[in-house]
Amino acid sequence: MHLLVAPLYPAGREPLPPGLKEDDREQFMQAKKYQQWMVMGMESCVAKTVMAGVGGLGIGAFFSLMSASFAYEDPYLRQQTQVGMTNTQKAREVFKEMGRGMWRTGKGFGKVGALFAGIECVIEAYRAKNDMVNPVAAGFVAGGVLARHSGPKAAFGGGLAFAAFSGAIDLFLRRESSE
Repeated sequence: MHLLVAPLYPAGREPLPPGLKEDDREQFMQAKKYQQWMVMGMESCVAKTVMAGVGGLGIGAFFSLMSASFAYEDPYLRQQTQVGMTNTQKAREVFKEMGRGMWRTGKGFGKVGALFAGIECVIEAYRAKNDMVNPVAAGFVAGGVLARHSGPKAAFGGGLAFAAFSGAIDLFLRRESSE
């Protein structure tokens, strides 16, 4: 027998990991199939886009909640707009306004995150490479799309700014650790 030949096993009859018996094979194969489905789902552009959109929505809502707690409001203006309201009604109005702000900001962050992640994933799938070009190109396209209603100059400038920001963030995330 030649030493450089790898052993071949029929599908479903591969050697089991240490500690598993033949009785565990069916359960092991089922778990392996589920794992493959999860990996396939997580690598899809649709899943990445949805995750970025939902994550952006959550982060945007959180930022809005934090900024609402530091918002400067004129106490005299508030007294004029809330004349005749009980404390419960005033609190309800404050919470409604906070909720509207959280939804508005979260929606914006979610849109930007989903747009960027979707474009980057499509570029990465098309190029079949994972390098610095993908986030920079995706940032340029996403920035241009986000600024498209302000005219071609603004779209180009938005694309350049978003590309620079995306490149800087990706460069920071890809850096070598000191360990």
